[in-house]
Amino acid sequence: MKPTSSKNQNVRKFPLVDYHYHTATIDEFTGHCVSTRKSIRDISRDYFDTEANHEFLSEAAVFVTLVATAMVPIIAGASAVIELCRTLPL
Repeated sequence: MKPTSSKNQNVRKFPLVDYHYHTATIDEFTGHCVSTRKSIRDISRDYFDTEANHEFLSEAAVFVTLVATAMVPIIAGASAVIELCRTLPL
């Protein structure tokens, strides 16, 4: 025998729908923007005129520091290889 579940007959299966809903009409719509905004070109030009120069200088200083830090062990290694070549009897 199959189990039966008790069902409440007063429970709605779907949400109540408002059949008298009407969308708003836009008769006077012209397709133009209400307010004028800056274009992407103007925003990027403002950014590169002011902030990019300061960021470039700070990033260039960090880059130079990193390159100088990396060059110290490379020069020390090259010096050790040159010294090793001098001591070998060739």
